[in-house]
Amino acid sequence: QVQLVESGGGLVQAGGSLRLSCAASGRTFSNYAIGWFRQAPGQEREFVARINWSHAITYYADSVKGRFTCSRDSAKNTVYLQMNRLKLEDTARYYCAVDRAGIATYSSRWIYSATYDDWGQGTQVTVSS
Repeated sequence: QVQLVESGGGLVQAGGSLRLSCAASGRTFSNYAIGWFRQAPGQEREFVARINWSHAITYYADSVKGRFTCSRDSAKNTVYLQMNRLKLEDTARYYCAVDRAGIATYSSRWIYSATYDDWGQGTQVTVSS
């Protein structure tokens, strides 16, 4: 099992930026893929982005494409989600999760929570007007 810890959330004004981190312990990300999801109160968990660790292939939800960027730091065994031009509707708790299959070729399964095996506790992002 991979233990994941998210950090970097906070309160930011609309139009601002935040960078979330997802650090792994227990083992390296190796050949896995890491997904980012978010959940607002009363809503279902929503796919945000994904990065394949080996090839750094990224994939984004349409709602964040062009504003959010996924990256990884092999030395720190950490994945980042850079969030720019934040909107009120980006307010949610953000989670990172590991897909141990780590398939780099596009699959429609990437956007589903059930595809991912291990989850962090999340970090809150609040965007104010």
